[in-house]
Amino acid sequence: MKTKGLVFLFVAMLAGLAAVVLGTKWLQTKAGGDGNRIAVAAVELQLGGRVTPEAVRLVEWPSGSVPTGAFNDLAALDGRVAISGILPGEPILESRLAPVGTKGGLSAVVPDGKRAITVRVNDVVGVAGFALPGNFVDIMVNTEAAGADRNSEDKMISKIVLERILVLAVAQEANRDETKPKVVNAVTLEVTPEQAERLDLARSVGNLSLVLRNQIDSNPTETAGITKAMLLRTAVEAAPAPAPAKAAAPRRVAAKPRPAPEPRASVCVEVIRGVNKVNECF
Repeated sequence: MKTKGLVFLFVAMLAGLAAVVLGTKWLQTKAGGDGNRIAVAAVELQLGGRVTPEAVRLVEWPSGSVPTGAFNDLAALDGRVAISGILPGEPILESRLAPVGTKGGLSAVVPDGKRAITVRVNDVVGVAGFALPGNFVDIMVNTEAAGADRNSEDKMISKIVLERILVLAVAQEANRDETKPKVVNAVTLEVTPEQAERLDLARSVGNLSLVLRNQIDSNPTETAGITKAMLLRTAVEAAPAPAPAKAAAPRRVAAKPRPAPEPRASVCVEVIRGVNKVNECF
């Protein structure tokens, strides 16, 4: 009887140990991603930086939640260029890499059909250093209105000429993960070829200013610009021409009465007719 109890105890211990081993393996399998492994960043990858074997590693990942575009072969990542910053532990996806064969640097970040152009700024023009890579800005120019005389301050105009332009880099840095303001002397912008022409002309005819805008605001804003007269509210509408004055009626002058003719002095002549003598006056 005693021996039979020891046998049952031994069998129970074996069953418990087997359950613990199998449960542990099952939990490891679920937590380890069912044996799937994908590539993640082992160190921080900068925008425009090249991916090296030392910068990536393979980790277990659940098969049901593998991101689209993930890699499971480190050799396929060798030499690729990141088009956005990737933090340690983040999966490396195809959408965050430049096309195969792209060289490193800022040129890898510029999309097809776009160009990168650099403009000189200061602490005021550059929005006190808040225009950082990844932000969008409007570009405003202050210049003379068309047809104005040279150096005519009354004809100065400020006008937004480009809207929602992406900031690619400030100075020589293109990291989009920083939020601390940075005062620099140059900002590189992403533009189309036509926008590049407009921007180049704008900076040659006037002074540029960057206007920081909300990153999700994509609504265009049509403005006519503002002149000095409009700013100071001295512009007045053309006054209607005064009506021509009516010709004054000719002034009638009363005719002066003609003076009565002075009576002429009578002349008397003595006339003798026969024996009669008569005086006739006329």
